[in-house]
Amino acid sequence: MSNGLLFISYAWNKTEFHLLLSPISSVFKMTQLTIVKVGGKIVENDSSLSAFLKDFSLIAGHKILIHGGGVAATQLADKLGVQSEMVAGRRITDEETLKIVTMVYAGWINKNIVARLQSIGLDAIGLTGADMNLILAAKRPVREIDYGYVGDVREVNAPVLRELLITQNYVPVIAPLTHDGKGRLLNTNADTIAGEIAKVLAFDFNVRLIYCFDKKGVLLDEKDENSTIPSLTRESFLQYTEDGVIRDGMIPKLENAFDAIASGVKEIILTRASDIHTGGGTLIS
Repeated sequence: MSNGLLFISYAWNKTEFHLLLSPISSVFKMTQLTIVKVGGKIVENDSSLSAFLKDFSLIAGHKILIHGGGVAATQLADKLGVQSEMVAGRRITDEETLKIVTMVYAGWINKNIVARLQSIGLDAIGLTGADMNLILAAKRPVREIDYGYVGDVREVNAPVLRELLITQNYVPVIAPLTHDGKGRLLNTNADTIAGEIAKVLAFDFNVRLIYCFDKKGVLLDEKDENSTIPSLTRESFLQYTEDGVIRDGMIPKLENAFDAIASGVKEIILTRASDIHTGGGTLIS
């Protein structure tokens, strides 16, 4: 920290991206910000989406909603004859798949959510990472797997979120797409986006991050809805992963959560979308 300014640096292929944040405001620091990431299965069902958005609207203070939509993207791809391929919970995104996820995520799902939030009194604005240069990413390098047009987040435009949106009482609704600064959209994991936004805004707000999906929390037995693990540390997460209790798409979700806790996010909860006001779920510590 120098002269009241905070720098966060990301390195990729020997190129550094620097994120410059404004001086931390003591007023902001005491302000609650809730960031909610909701999974595709919830937003793709009309009744569950309506119930969730009503619950989301009742969250006190400032809030951000980040959504997925993978099931709908897969269904559209099937109708169009485009094969969907997933590896460890992450989608392989070729040129045609990128067009499909853009149509689904930034189009129908995002604008449907925004319209519904407006109808219940929240002044929502739908965004991707390309809008207002919100999230800059780099195409994931090819190593063991070529993920195609998938982005790894390099920079989050915190001042835009903080000063132009949040403190003006808009509710950002963010689709899981970023851009590379060279005109290319990139499919980017929504859990990762939620975690990265939470990390940069934790310098200015008291951030609470909630991952909502169709389970009560992280389960010891995925067939038993009542086997919720009440809390997880990084050590217990690694052990459960080694034992095969935690696997597939839950692994990157929890990796993002632990990174966010280490970066100053106050509280992270994984819970069922219908339980965001009950105190249930799995607490990450």
